[in-house]
Amino acid sequence: MSPVRQLWLAMRAQRGLLVAAAILGFIAAASSVALLGTAGWLISYAAQMPPVLALAVAAVMVRAFALSRSVFRYLERIVGHDAAFRGLTGLRVRVYERLEALAPVGLTRFSRGDLLARLVADVDAALDLPLRVVLPWAQAALVSLATVAFLAWLAPGSSVLAAVALLLGLTAIPWLVSRIAASAEARLAPARGSLSAAVVSTLEGNADLLAFGATGAALSDISRRDEHLTSIARREAAGLGIGTGLGVLVQGIAVVGCLALAIPAVTDGRLTPVWLAVVALLPLAAYDIVATLPSSAVAYQRVRSSAARIADVLDQPLPVQDPEHPMPLSSRETGSLTIECSDLYARWSLDGTSDALRGVHLRVGEGERIAIVGPSGAGKSTLAAVLLKFLKYDGCVTLGGCSLADMTGDEVRRDMGMLGQDSHIFDTTVRDNLRLGRADASDSDMRAALERVHLLDWLDALPRGLETELGPRGSVMSGGERQRLALARLLLANRPILVLDEPTEHLDLETADALTDDLLDLTHGRTTVLITHRLRGLQQVDRIVVLIQGQVRAEGTHAELVAQGGWYAERWAREQEQGDITAMADRIPAGTALVR
Repeated sequence: MSPVRQLWLAMRAQRGLLVAAAILGFIAAASSVALLGTAGWLISYAAQMPPVLALAVAAVMVRAFALSRSVFRYLERIVGHDAAFRGLTGLRVRVYERLEALAPVGLTRFSRGDLLARLVADVDAALDLPLRVVLPWAQAALVSLATVAFLAWLAPGSSVLAAVALLLGLTAIPWLVSRIAASAEARLAPARGSLSAAVVSTLEGNADLLAFGATGAALSDISRRDEHLTSIARREAAGLGIGTGLGVLVQGIAVVGCLALAIPAVTDGRLTPVWLAVVALLPLAAYDIVATLPSSAVAYQRVRSSAARIADVLDQPLPVQDPEHPMPLSSRETGSLTIECSDLYARWSLDGTSDALRGVHLRVGEGERIAIVGPSGAGKSTLAAVLLKFLKYDGCVTLGGCSLADMTGDEVRRDMGMLGQDSHIFDTTVRDNLRLGRADASDSDMRAALERVHLLDWLDALPRGLETELGPRGSVMSGGERQRLALARLLLANRPILVLDEPTEHLDLETADALTDDLLDLTHGRTTVLITHRLRGLQQVDRIVVLIQGQVRAEGTHAELVAQGGWYAERWAREQEQGDITAMADRIPAGTALVR
């Protein structure tokens, strides 16, 4: 099934409104054609100076058609746009839900700017399908049929020429424009996404670009992409210009030809002279309706390209499938939220062959705090993604005696909360960021959570308190403050199980140590999986699991693992040495010169 057909089927709930809009639009377009024809007849007949009463009916009809043209066009716009926006809303929600289901594993092939273009520009382009493609074509076809039928009754010879001209306007000219615009439009949406990606990347990396003097190169890259996009748009505009010019030519030929064929009928007495103006004006008015179709052809190509990019997201395979019939919560072991993994295999790449986890066996009892440690690439974050049901796995993982495969991702994450190494702070207020944890949290609840993570003094120092805007990605905060705010959000959510994935990764040693101490204090008595490569403070956890190359290599308390030797003992000794050097450096008086 083509992407455009999928898009049209997605709007089937609005078919009734669209049919009503098409009928209203046909009445408006037909009134416009009838208005010009009636006005031509009225002027021609008035030139013969008949009694005034003979013109009354035609004068009333002119006023009626003029009013109905405006009224029905307004109603068509109201009904058509209502249907289109309803369909657009449903489509945007559907795309967002798919993106949510794909995150975070299934989105790796899309850049952030490209995703933004697909969610905004490409979805907005879908609005053109009913408004600029389907409705104009339907109205133009109906008006053309009505015009040709009336001319066939009035002047059969002229009706044939008018039918040929209108058929060219309905088919051949839009097809030609579509062919010219097709190659341009196929490149336009990806070029638009590429430009969006470059702009977003430049804005996000602005500080680094300034620091390394690479701003000029980044701006040049944006300019080059913009010029490429403009050149593609010019090609599309050229096709539309050719189509418009051909339309004017065909329209002129139709008017002159209809007159040439009707004049003999007038001279022979087969056609009353006052109808000659009607024969000339009806093809002119009808072709004004058909003349919009080259733009519709360009819009169709735009819709086609955007629909393909939307389908690329909607058809992307999910990293984890929710069961069709999830196991009810009542099936879990009563009061138990024990986590068990047995013979667990997992990989990040959906089509990859290298397992990040290989045969992992792990049990986390309710209320137990364990630390998962190991070198970079050992599979620690992979384990966190599996536990939160972000990643497909082989083997068995249970939560409270219920297999994760029988639970939906939302059910899993209702019991399990996560604090990542770079938790996102939204460009909104402190209050709105905290309400992500619990939507009904009161101000006192928020202040209590901020006090627990030692951010209450920071809050009280803000100019507007909870209403203070934090900027893009929390730009007005330090790294430690961002992580603490994310921790407060997690505490407000009150999840019984916490997964902390490298929460101190991007912080300086002093800030990281302070945050680690607070994390271990706040998680006392709560089921916690702390994933880290730093070993400081792990004496407080119940158990430590050493993960190396996707396998559990050692397990025990801090003292037991130090006594056993191996990776953990070596890492601990190295951290102790680094701590001693740092402490010694801190004791050197400021301004002391080191002489070799």
